Parts: sequence; structure tokens; C-alpha cells
Amino acid sequence: MHIVPSRINLAKLEAKLVGDFDAIFRLRDRIEEIRHNYDLIFIDTPPTLGLITVNALVAATHVLIPIQSSYFALEGTDDLLETVEKVRSRPNPELELLGVLVTLFDKRTSLSKDVEAHIRQVFGDKAFITTISRSVRLEESPAHKETIFSYSPKSSGSREYQELCKEVLKRV
Repeated sequence: MHIVPSRINLAKLEAKLVGDFDAIFRLRDRIEEIRHNYDLIFIDTPPTLGLITVNALVAATHVLIPIQSSYFALEGTDDLLETVEKVRSRPNPELELLGVLVTLFDKRTSLSKDVEAHIRQVFGDKAFITTISRSVRLEESPAHKETIFSYSPKSSGSREYQELCKEVLKRV
């Protein structure tokens, strides 16, 4: 497994790409050069719908949509789904919705439970069975520059992400 971390310069890249004829294909072209070396390539994007995210959608075969179990996060999902459909209509008709993942789930609140139920109702079998609960360990691990698997391997967050990995592999 190779991890290519992002850098702050990536934020500047978007401004440089605006107006380039082939801007939305840059990431896809680079991935095509190395795709044969990997079974799976995961692209994590910021929670925005800018050119960087569109590049990722054009390069991807599948999209996994994390949705926080909060009202405003659910509202923003419509914009992302609209963007996915636009990408599917022209630059990447092969793009498939792998699934929707409920994150920052807090089983103590009615709002989290209501949002999760709504997501499951709307997305049906596209909603992953696994939910990722709100967890101090999950919040701490990036600050220590570690994955949850190395930072706190026996934590609930680690177990939930392991379950998610199994579900993703079954769907791909």
C-alpha cells in the first residue's frame, strides 16, 4: 500500500487549473499511467465541489459518499449527487455510486438516529451497513499523524473502519 499525502499546495493548484482546456482530466491522466500497479486506488477529496473534487470524480470508477449524521450535512448531499450526475453525463459515464456512509454518528442523539434512518430510506441498499461513530480516538489519530489502525487498533473507530473495508471490498 502506498499513501500519497496531500499538501497545502494542492489548494493553490485549483486556482492554476481554472481555465485550462483539459483541467478536469489531469488526475485521470496521471492515474492511468500507474493504474496497472495497483488493485485499488482510493482518492480522498475535501468536502467541497471544486475542481479538485471534479478531477477525482472524473478519474474514479466508484464514489463513496460519507454523510455526517447532521441536518446540514444531509442537505449538502444533494449538491454532491448533482455533481456526480453531471460527471456521469459526459466526462465519466462509467462512474458508479459505491455507497453512502453515515459518519460522526452519535447513538445518544435523536437527530443522529433520524438522519441515519432518512439516509437508509433514501439510499436503500446503497447505504453501507457500517456506520462510523463519533470517537475521540478518531479525532486524535490525525493529530498524531497516524491511522486509526496504528493509533488505537482496538478502538471502536478502528473496528468500524475494518468493517467498512470489508463492505467496500464486497461491493467492488
